[in-house]
Formats: sequence, C-alpha cells, structure tokens
Amino acid sequence: MGVQFLSDDHMSAATEALGANDDFVGSIANINLGLQFEVTEAPQGDINYYLEVANGTATMATGDLDGAEVSISSTYETATAMFKGELNTQMAFMTGKIKVQGNMAVLMMNQGVINKWAAVMNDLDIDY
Repeated sequence: MGVQFLSDDHMSAATEALGANDDFVGSIANINLGLQFEVTEAPQGDINYYLEVANGTATMATGDLDGAEVSISSTYETATAMFKGELNTQMAFMTGKIKVQGNMAVLMMNQGVINKWAAVMNDLDIDY
C-alpha cells in the first residue's frame, strides 16, 4: 500500500526519494528553484504544496512557499494524470489544463531538473 496522493506522507516520501536519487541530486547542484502548486477539486479539498530546490537539496511539502518563482495550478484530475505519467506537462499547459504564473524563463531554464523530478515521482508508490 502506498502513500495517499498529496498528503503529508506523500510529500515526505517524495522528499526522501529525491534525496536518494543520485541522478536528481547531481542535477540540482547549483540550482535554486521554488515551484508552488495549487490543486483544486481534490477529494480532501483544495491543496497547496511546493517543491523547493536550494543548496543541493530538494524538499516537497504541503503549504505555501514564500518567494516561489512559479505557481502552477490544476485540478486534481489533471494533477493525478501528470503524476501517473498519463499526461505530459507540456500538453497539459498547451491545452489549458494547467495554468502557470510567474517567471516562465525559470521554468524553461530548469526543464531538465523538472523532468528528473517527474521521473523520481513516477517511481513512488502512491494511492490516488
């Protein structure tokens, strides 16, 4: 049995998995990045969580990240499809399923890190 999607346990498991993945850790050596996520229509209500990369470490946690460069919002259905690897992030953006606010250049410059983050997330045992 996995961890519940978007729960505090999910965020802890994700943070641990990111720190244990040598490929991901190697990609964030000189990166500072803050991504805020807003998920609406989740079974447990609207949920905010973030990914913060700083000083060679990555943290995922529920709540709000002060100073996030980018904010990404979606429905629970869209977030679930992206985490399962069923929906490509670029396609979700182009079709309006996710809304992005903030510094798009930061998002584009860190696409490699984001892809490695997504790969680590795909390996987690998550209950949706």
